[in-house]
This record gives sequence, C-alpha cells and structure tokens, in this order.
Amino acid sequence: MTDLAVRELPLFPLPDVVLFPQEVLPLHIFEHRYRMMLRTVLESDRRFGVVRWDPETKSMAQIGCCAEILQCQTEVDDRSNIVTLGQQRFRVLDIVREAPYIVAMVAWVEDEACDEDLNPLAGDVQKALRDVVDLSAKLLGNGTSLPDDLPDLPRELSYWVGGHLGGAVADHQQQLLELTSTSERLQLEFDLLDHTRRQLAARTVLQDTFKDLDS
Repeated sequence: MTDLAVRELPLFPLPDVVLFPQEVLPLHIFEHRYRMMLRTVLESDRRFGVVRWDPETKSMAQIGCCAEILQCQTEVDDRSNIVTLGQQRFRVLDIVREAPYIVAMVAWVEDEACDEDLNPLAGDVQKALRDVVDLSAKLLGNGTSLPDDLPDLPRELSYWVGGHLGGAVADHQQQLLELTSTSERLQLEFDLLDHTRRQLAARTVLQDTFKDLDS
C-alpha cells in the first residue's frame, strides 16, 4: 500500500454502498447536513468521500472511495440530483469533526506495484464474467450482455467487476475495495465468478431437463 497524500475530506456514509474507482454513482441529496456539504464541496474541488455504512453494526468502513461531482442539478426546494465518478481510494486516519457532517483526515490508497503479468488472470476473469452473464441471460430469458467498453487493463477490470456485479461479488465488495493487490483482487473475483458460473450451469441443465420433459 502506498499513501500518496494526506488531506481533509468530507464523508458521505451510505448504507451498504461501496464505490469503486471509475464507477458512476448518481445520488439524491436531500438531508440538510448533506445539502450544506454539497455547497461546500462545489465551492472547492467538487470531491467528497463515499464510505460504506453498516446498518447492523452501526459502523463506518475505514476504506472508502473519493467521488468527484460531474453533474449537479438543484431543485427549488434545495434538494439536488448529482452524478459522481469514483476516483482514488482512501483510508480514514482520523475524524476531524462530526457536525454538521463528517470531515475526516484521509490518506490515499493505491495498489502495490506488481511485476507479474496479470493479463492471463484478467483474461480468466473476463471469460468467467461473460459465462456468468450469458448463463444468467439464458435462465432469465432476457438479452443481458456486457458493455463493449469493458476495461482491458487488469487493475481497471478488477475495479469494474467489483463495482458492477451483484450476487456473491456484491457480498465481498468492501473486501475487494480494501485489497491493495490487483492480483489478489482479480483472483478473488475469479473464484467468486467461477463459483457462480458452476451454480448457473447446473441450474441451466435442470431447466433444459424440465423443458425436455414438458415437450
């Protein structure tokens, strides 16, 4: 892990939401304290931190992702709809203040340098991902497909998978965000996708068997 800089950052805890770098996150800002935060952020560098809030334990994750405001539309009642884009990850070092909204001292977090060729592993992840999407589409009878601009670079692919998939991957999103090894993140994603692929394949066989029996 490399901490590139330390700075103060307003935080926006969101229940069970994990933002990844380069992921688009639309938000509706309606609470008074976050309207205040939004005004402050728009007057500075348009950035704030998104951190996962666990409603069960009433606790905030220590690793989050900085969100940059791309678009902001404020209504007459002072509520706002914003579109943000995930930027750097950060670690919460200290809470500077908690009112009217949380401001923390944070350190940026980057993945460790890696000399290993991760392209073969990234290719395995892409293959498992496509299989899961294709099998899901077959089971649900819809035309779900992957976007044409799926990231090719291993690190960016690992972020995309972490941010866009539900199911087993969603249950591990915070863990995936906190990993500082691209290789470990991709390997965990492959394991999760491969497990899901096997389950979906078995369900597909059962579905086809029942169809044959009915016909």
